[in-house]
Amino acid sequence: MEKLSTDQLKNVCSQVRRDIVRMVHGCQSGHPGASLGCTEFFVTLYFHQMKHNKDFNLDGIGEDLFFLSNGHISPVWYSVLSRSGYFDSKELYTFRKIDSRLQGHPATEENLPGVRIASGSLGQGLSVAIGAALAKKLNNDDRTVYVLMGDGEQQEGQIWEAAMSAPHHKVDNLIASIDVNGQQIDGPTKEVMDLRDLKSKWEAFGWEVIVTENGNDIHQVIAALDKAKGLLGNGKPVLNLLHTDMGYGVDFMVGTHKWHGIAPNDEQLEKALSQLEETLGDY
Repeated sequence: MEKLSTDQLKNVCSQVRRDIVRMVHGCQSGHPGASLGCTEFFVTLYFHQMKHNKDFNLDGIGEDLFFLSNGHISPVWYSVLSRSGYFDSKELYTFRKIDSRLQGHPATEENLPGVRIASGSLGQGLSVAIGAALAKKLNNDDRTVYVLMGDGEQQEGQIWEAAMSAPHHKVDNLIASIDVNGQQIDGPTKEVMDLRDLKSKWEAFGWEVIVTENGNDIHQVIAALDKAKGLLGNGKPVLNLLHTDMGYGVDFMVGTHKWHGIAPNDEQLEKALSQLEETLGDY
């Protein structure tokens, strides 16, 4: 699809954030915090960075692929998929409801366009992305594979097995990002299990590592993904440390783990929506 300008991207971000809080409020369940924090990343990926096809098919030949490892932030992904044309935005109303294709964690049995794997069992997405990237290399398909992980997810052992595997097999058509918001369900990551110096760790495992200092600045997100793309093809996978604020865009949700998996009540919804401009029309 045609790349949007930065102003257009910002407008989409505002609408996506409205979608997120309305979806989670509508079923009184879900994960708004990191969804709000990762909005700029998803919007940039789908409206500016990736070559992708809204006429979805699972083989993904000749197009860029995206895998969401930390599947609990499904609200932001569902919103961006719908707003980029994969399905009607009115379906967002069904989020987490009985017989909906929009499950709390992305699933494949519902055949929702854009979703290639079931995810949310943390630690698995990077392994799948590496497999997809290797398949593209074997098929002489020059497109890129993207994957997003959470920072709390770095406490999973499978992440580090996969981190060793990709450089060993020279998977240099892969861009992995970590949402570094410093929060997880039980509190700050430093208190639950300190991740320490992620940049040095991933570099020691053989990755090219870039840092997005402000993942809620659309200009920085674009620049980081462009830089990451430029580092591909040199025998190493690329990791993007994406620093975001959980709950960004809604003042009473920002910067705290308390909104990791809590839905706003009616009053809180209205307060949140008053801070977010309706730009594309609510579903």
